[in-house]
Amino acid sequence: MNRVIMARRNETKSRQRIMKANKTMLIAALAVGSLLVWSPALRAGDTNKPSSTPPAGAPPAGRPPGGGFERMAEQLNLTADQKPKVKSIEDTQRQKMLDLNSDTSLTPKDRQAKRKAVVEDTAQQMKAVLTPEQYDKWQKTSPMGTRRLHPGGPPQGNEKAVSTNAPAASPKQ
Repeated sequence: MNRVIMARRNETKSRQRIMKANKTMLIAALAVGSLLVWSPALRAGDTNKPSSTPPAGAPPAGRPPGGGFERMAEQLNLTADQKPKVKSIEDTQRQKMLDLNSDTSLTPKDRQAKRKAVVEDTAQQMKAVLTPEQYDKWQKTSPMGTRRLHPGGPPQGNEKAVSTNAPAASPKQ
């Protein structure tokens, strides 16, 4: 009789160990599963975007490394006197655009109006610093100049494309 009781106790202890192990495995599986499920959701909701201002010494965002300004200065044949002035105008314009794009309180129409004002202001400043030949070349080669020549600017994401807003020219009859 004693053996039967001892066998049952051992059997009960064995079942308890198995149940405890199963419970631990179930909790671990749930923890891992919830991490896998919530991880993409948390990443999607992450509002900590990297700073729009590049670190000191790095090229400005949206510009290829190696100096978009230097390339433009060379294309326009800027003098030593013009270079700091043009760079200041470009930097100010870039910062105004960054500020404008990050302002979530503006309606699309207001944003477009302010963007147009920044473009026009930049063009006026550039006109005051550049010679007429340099200014014409700047209008033709600069994305800023392209937007000025083609109202509405180039299509988003492709600044080299020509605006299709204007009707096709047809010969007069």
